[in-house]
Amino acid sequence: MGNEASGSALDAASAIVQRAAGDVWQESPLVGARDLLKRHQAGASKEFQLSERPFRDLVNLRGDAADAAFAGAVESVTGCRPPAKPNTVARGIGYDVLWLGPDEWLVCSHGQQAATLEAMLTQALAGQFASAVDVGSGYTVLEVSGAKVRDVIARGCPLDLHPRVFAPGQCAQSHYFKASIVLVPLSDDTFEIVVRRSFADYFCRIMLDAAAPLL
Repeated sequence: MGNEASGSALDAASAIVQRAAGDVWQESPLVGARDLLKRHQAGASKEFQLSERPFRDLVNLRGDAADAAFAGAVESVTGCRPPAKPNTVARGIGYDVLWLGPDEWLVCSHGQQAATLEAMLTQALAGQFASAVDVGSGYTVLEVSGAKVRDVIARGCPLDLHPRVFAPGQCAQSHYFKASIVLVPLSDDTFEIVVRRSFADYFCRIMLDAAAPLL
């Protein structure tokens, strides 16, 4: 026990030194719910599963989708043009572009990566009336899946989640109980959810609580 305590103290001191030296240091917003998530995932239920997809590169993009120069610049970085149809998703090479409004999108990397997207988009959009702002440190991405996933989401979200109404290729801004979210169906029984970092711990706990009676 004494050796474990000593090791933990050394690890903590090392982390402080690394941060003081300016090294990149990342921590999941779900660190406080780690034990709860471990117990949930150990159950391996086919009815419902929740997990984090941490450290995605997320950028808020603003511009005019009808402007060929803007659309071409975005495509040169992401592999797809920003969708003009409300509440739809364009899938590119390594990135998804989610429609948030008539001149606003969320660009999300497919996997965990360093925050490089903002710089690439800023360079591609140079001289244009457009903006690209890194928001990755303020959000995280969760994945929920299983046979009862729509039932679990419906317990705290007012959207019509029927597969005929809300299907892959779409996205929507809404809320889950008191947490604002962006909801993205990947298949009939799998969704990605973008949630603010400050609400992530609350979101995780209340969704697992809402799921419990259904499992």
